[in-house]
Amino acid sequence: MEITTSKVVVTGGASGLGEATARYLAGAGAAVALFDRDAEKGQAVAASLPNASFVAVDVTSEESVAAAVAEASDAMGGITALVNCAGIVTGARMVGKKGPFPLEMFQRTIDINLVGAFNVARLAAAEMAKNTANADGERGVIVNTASIAAYDGQKGQAAYASSKAGVAGMSLPLARDMAGLGIRTMAIAPGLFLTPMLESLGPEMMAELAADVVFPKRLGAPEEFARMVRFIIEMAYLNGDTIRLDGALRLP
Repeated sequence: MEITTSKVVVTGGASGLGEATARYLAGAGAAVALFDRDAEKGQAVAASLPNASFVAVDVTSEESVAAAVAEASDAMGGITALVNCAGIVTGARMVGKKGPFPLEMFQRTIDINLVGAFNVARLAAAEMAKNTANADGERGVIVNTASIAAYDGQKGQAAYASSKAGVAGMSLPLARDMAGLGIRTMAIAPGLFLTPMLESLGPEMMAELAADVVFPKRLGAPEEFARMVRFIIEMAYLNGDTIRLDGALRLP
């Protein structure tokens, strides 16, 4: 799929990996629609980009996403790609000093990271199915964001690791489901990236985390994630899998 003619929805587009992806793809010539709950930041990012729009969205709400997908499709003249970056990180041990893991916290993490990704994917895919297929028979591509925690979940990450393992596990069945429609599904499992969440830990902690990366000995740059997204969009033979993007890091 040619990036300059792509019409891309990016969830979580107001910050972090989502913002970096939206900026990179827009700079490469794609039309971009940013979905996020943070209207102030989302509108500011969209206003700074060429050929970009913003829609306030709750990814866990069917009504909110359906309306947003319709609005984005109208604004861009269709949707050919979706990049799901919206997500949260939560941490708690199964049984801690305050008792067992709060069930509400577990459910919220699954709802946003896994159910939310599926919710946007299914509705965006229905829109992609209306596209005219290209020479490869392709009508669209979905890129979900998993995490290396899906494979190397650490203490306190039961909810987060479960949600991201679910995202990774969707790649193949969704690719098989949508093969007849010409829609591909991939996922990226990023390692430690230099996002606002990690920056909030301070330079000392970030240096400690970077020391565990095999090579290169640093945190990932958000633009590197965005470049992988572009590669997936453009590489039609990538389908049904999850790519680790982590400098060979394996969480202890």
